[in-house]
Amino acid sequence: MEDNKLGLFSLIALVIGSMIGGGAFSLPADMANGASAGAIIIGWIITGIGMIALAFVYQNLSMKRPDLNGGIYSYAKAGFGDYIGFNSAWGYWLSALLGNVSYLVMMFGAIGYFCPIFGKGNNLVSVIAASIIIWLIQALILKGIKEAAIVNVITTIAKLVPIFIFIIAAIIVFKVNIFTLDFWGNSTPSLGSIMNQVKSTMLVTLWVFIGIEGAVVVSGRAKNRSDIGKATIIGLVGTLIIYVLITVLSLGIMNRVGISKLDTPSMAYVLESAVGKWGAIVINLGLIISLLGATLGWTLLAAEIPYIAAKDGVFPKIFTKENKHGSPANSLLITAILVEISLVLTLFSSGTYQILYSIASSAILIPYLFSALFGLKVEINDKNGKARGLNIIFASIASIYTAWLVYAAGVKYILLVTILYAIGIIPFVISKKEKGQDSKFGLLSYEKVIAMIFLVVGISAFVMLMTGKLAIG
Repeated sequence: MEDNKLGLFSLIALVIGSMIGGGAFSLPADMANGASAGAIIIGWIITGIGMIALAFVYQNLSMKRPDLNGGIYSYAKAGFGDYIGFNSAWGYWLSALLGNVSYLVMMFGAIGYFCPIFGKGNNLVSVIAASIIIWLIQALILKGIKEAAIVNVITTIAKLVPIFIFIIAAIIVFKVNIFTLDFWGNSTPSLGSIMNQVKSTMLVTLWVFIGIEGAVVVSGRAKNRSDIGKATIIGLVGTLIIYVLITVLSLGIMNRVGISKLDTPSMAYVLESAVGKWGAIVINLGLIISLLGATLGWTLLAAEIPYIAAKDGVFPKIFTKENKHGSPANSLLITAILVEISLVLTLFSSGTYQILYSIASSAILIPYLFSALFGLKVEINDKNGKARGLNIIFASIASIYTAWLVYAAGVKYILLVTILYAIGIIPFVISKKEKGQDSKFGLLSYEKVIAMIFLVVGISAFVMLMTGKLAIG
């Protein structure tokens, strides 16, 4: 279905639109809360090196393994087997759909800036309005992936306008003496060492780059295979520049302590301090558009992963159904229902939602790690590949960086993730039984060992969670 394929511009918009959600608009305060200007710059340099290396891994894999159309899921499966592939798809899918709940709550919290009836985004009025958006997006994607991608391009451009206004205004009012004040945080002992400060910044950047894999996830829908890698690199570099400018320029408008105390979205209040009330209005409007676009982009990604995994036989086959426009109908429907349920939970228990989101947001790091490791494996085995030495370096850096991200998330979140993977054993076994592999419960010997570890640790983590020994927050 060639007319439903995505071009380079649509793929770039999907990458940028997936990465720039609500986090970009909160970067000034989030970064300033634990680090000085000097440490922030170091943190961005390290993050930039790690993420660019990962982007090059995706670019190389998109060209060397054109048979793999599911991106990070397919890479994990090809490199480490069905069960690891399933867990990458399972964790990514739940991360994406629960992330959309977060975007919707944040969106109506931002709308509440103009219309107080929406409160902080998790009252009854907000949930009803957000539910309407969920099903409108569902209807849009059902009409065709290309049509939804066009809307995503429009919202991506629209969200960038207020960000560029912020950057231009910040450059004009930037003051070097404010930026260099306590540059290394020496007068603020509570910040700790430079190393601790850098780590705090990287824990923030850990989340704002989620979405870098947008183009490779929908690689099977790209017009040209070469566009996948190009979109990933262009989208990442563009987003990285935007993030660095937002955080660095903010520190030349207000001092670090002042920024760290700002409410969300802190970018709005930084601009308000520089140009007046209209600055906050522009940024809040940009945040609303950004979150709407991110919700659309992540709905596309959330539906695509289980659809592709089901076609490979590692997700239940109910997810394979397409409609006449080539959209993954059942995958979209099941995803939308789970988003709706999670959204309703925010009305009754924000704590329940936080538990679910904390588990899922950490689980998305696992697919990144296995993508990088698979990239390294491919390069090592490709004895005659062009620029093999350089590609091995990129893949090694990406592997080390993504492993560090998993470590940086902390033991608490690793334990929480095992709960998610323990639950995932059920749909994995169902999918294998559907393929006639029920005699071994769908698991090879090494997969049984991994599944048993997930089950034991997952049950233990759940008990700890219920008894208060494992806390969220």
